[in-house]
Amino acid sequence: MKILIMSDIHGNEQALKAVLDKVETEYKVDGCFLLGDIIDYGMHSNEVISMLYQLSFPVFCNICGNHEDAVLHDNYERFSSKRGEESARYTKSVLNPDSWDYIHNEMKECGFYEFECDGKMCLAVHGSLEDKYWKSIKPEEALQEYREYDYVFSGHSHQPHFIEKYYEAEDAERRNKKKVVFINPGSVGQPRNHNPQAQFVILNMDTEQVFFDKVSYNIKKEQEAYCGQVDEFYCERLKWGI
Repeated sequence: MKILIMSDIHGNEQALKAVLDKVETEYKVDGCFLLGDIIDYGMHSNEVISMLYQLSFPVFCNICGNHEDAVLHDNYERFSSKRGEESARYTKSVLNPDSWDYIHNEMKECGFYEFECDGKMCLAVHGSLEDKYWKSIKPEEALQEYREYDYVFSGHSHQPHFIEKYYEAEDAERRNKKKVVFINPGSVGQPRNHNPQAQFVILNMDTEQVFFDKVSYNIKKEQEAYCGQVDEFYCERLKWGI
C-alpha cells in the first residue's frame, strides 16, 4: 500500500500539477490522503478542486482545514491578520458550485478522521487534537494524547516533519514500547520552510518507508494570476517558501 500525502495546497494550480505529474511518472500510488486547506491564498481554488475531482487514484482520507472551515461557516475571527481574513472572504466569493459541492460532500468537515489503513490505526488531523484547525503538532511536545495510534498525519504548519515516539506499554514482545509515527508532508502550495518547491510525502505502509519529496513548478506563471485580489504578500512569498 503506497500512499500520496498532501496538505495545504492553497489554490496553487501549478504546484499541484507539478506534484501530480511527478507522482504519475515516478511513483505508483494506491491512493491519497488530503490533510486540508486545499483552497485560499492562491488564485486557483476552483482549478485545484477540479484537479482533485479527476485524480486517477482513490482519496482515502480528505479532511477540511481551517480555511475550508472559515468559508463554510463565515468565521474569520481567528486569522492572525486582516489580510488573511480578506483573502478568505475573497476566496469564498469566487468558489463555483462544483467547488462548494466538493467541500461539502467530499471533505470531512470535522477537521479530523480516525481510520484503519493496511492494518494500522491512523489519525488525520489538520492541526492537532488540542485544536483541530489552528494549532499545529509540535515535535518537541510529549504528545501523549496520540499514543493509541500507529500513524498521525497532520498539516497546517506548512513545515514538514517526521517523528517517531515510543510510549510505555504492556507489550513484552516489543520491549514494552508502543511506537507512533507522526508525519507532516509540508505544503504543496505555500511552503514555509524556506524552500519554494511543492512538497509532499510518499508513504509505503508495508515497509514503513517515508519519502519526503519536493518538485519545482512554474512559480512565475502562478504569480501572474495575482492582480490585486488579495494582499501581495501571498504572491511574493511563493518565491521564497516563507
